[in-house]
Amino acid sequence: MGMHQYLQGLNNLETLNRAPGLFKYQEHSVAAHSFKVCEIAQLLGDIEEENGQPINWQVLYERALNHDYTERFIGDIKTPVKYATHELRAMLANVESSLTDNFINNEIPGFLQERYKRRLSEGKDETLEGQLLAVADKIDLLYESFGEIEKGNPENAFLEIFAESLKTIMQYQNLASAQYFIRKMLPDLLSEDFADRGKLTQLVRQTLSN
Repeated sequence: MGMHQYLQGLNNLETLNRAPGLFKYQEHSVAAHSFKVCEIAQLLGDIEEENGQPINWQVLYERALNHDYTERFIGDIKTPVKYATHELRAMLANVESSLTDNFINNEIPGFLQERYKRRLSEGKDETLEGQLLAVADKIDLLYESFGEIEKGNPENAFLEIFAESLKTIMQYQNLASAQYFIRKMLPDLLSEDFADRGKLTQLVRQTLSN
């Protein structure tokens, strides 16, 4: 029992596309998403440190980099399906947790198992690092949806994904980094020249006012 299956799983993440079932001009893999979330979390952590908050960088990097590794077991399920009911979400979480435990027990060497139990567990919690992961995850989802809106994708689902992502980010306005995104970065995004700019700007205003 070495780490072969763990490393092989990285290839699986590279071929596992996000938002299945929707027409997209540009596909995004789970592997690419994990990298982007790690970069975004790093930026958010920098902003928090500049505002006097201590960051446990090892925890932040580990959580951001590994937060979707377990999707290799069940895939990237559509967000509306995944969150349709609390019961379904809990069932999926239990299945994922069981498969992850089995994977660690059977494929990770004993001397590394505690490390990977930590890394492959749910990373979003009430700690600062957990909150930064939650925000970073939604920022990347927001940008993925913006990329489709910008290209004129006719799927209304991407406007819904954009709005839901922004609503989640707004729940973390206790964080200086989330405030920075809303006040500084979001206006830059909306200043881009694209066909549905007026429609998206109106959607953002409605979302921010609620």
